[in-house]
Amino acid sequence: MQTITSADGTSIAYETDGDGPPLVLLHGGGTRRYWEPFVPRFSDDFTVVRPDRRGRGDSGDGDEYDIGREVEDARAVVDAVAGDPILFGHSFGGLQALEAARDAPVQAVIAYEPAYLVGDYRKRANLASRMQAQLENGNRREAMKLHLEEVIHGGEIDELDRWLEEWPAWPEYAEHVENAARMDRALEDHQLSETLDVDAPALLLTGSEGPSHLRESVRAVHDALPESRLLEFDGVGHLGPTEAPERIATELRRFLEETEAADPTIEGEQI
Repeated sequence: MQTITSADGTSIAYETDGDGPPLVLLHGGGTRRYWEPFVPRFSDDFTVVRPDRRGRGDSGDGDEYDIGREVEDARAVVDAVAGDPILFGHSFGGLQALEAARDAPVQAVIAYEPAYLVGDYRKRANLASRMQAQLENGNRREAMKLHLEEVIHGGEIDELDRWLEEWPAWPEYAEHVENAARMDRALEDHQLSETLDVDAPALLLTGSEGPSHLRESVRAVHDALPESRLLEFDGVGHLGPTEAPERIATELRRFLEETEAADPTIEGEQI
């Protein structure tokens, strides 16, 4: 494990595997361990870099929180690696990757269901306040259940507790509930720019079973990017990079190999 110092002095921890051009993986919830099923598919050909987001894993935290600080953390990782990296982010990490790529030198940026809130959903979003009410009553696990139900399942799942019993990350995932609540509040206040001025090839990914608000979001991001390709994975949900790592790794490699010849206007392919 190594550490770097972000713009506000926060220590950001990261782990590297393999050898080759840098591939930075930015997680959403949890920690850098989220990417463990994905790393072996790239570590033979890339230096795979996995940071912990601030306040999670082995990273430090600051006195104040906003999305801009998390973007600065990603930029600090970009500056720390040798060469211009490829950024691949999942969920909040997808937003983090896209925002960092606006003024950081990157070879390409890839985002799976980046966590922008758009349209009517953003106007009525109240997940953070619902979570805060549970936290104030001492119900940390119930607060995290609200987050998981909304973010992973779009608020539409029968027998959430049964699903959680079969999910390996539970109940340890609830340790991050305060960070999840502050992130959700910041996302509710964050506005997607009409244009994301990213000067690098961009690949946007979604799953047919992902939450409807994030499937709407990824299409809004596609419209905001000057050059992007959008792919949808049939039968895959919001946890796509760990749910179907081989399928997603195959498409990432294809994108990286074809980037120079890719038609940036391709939209809505389903695979």
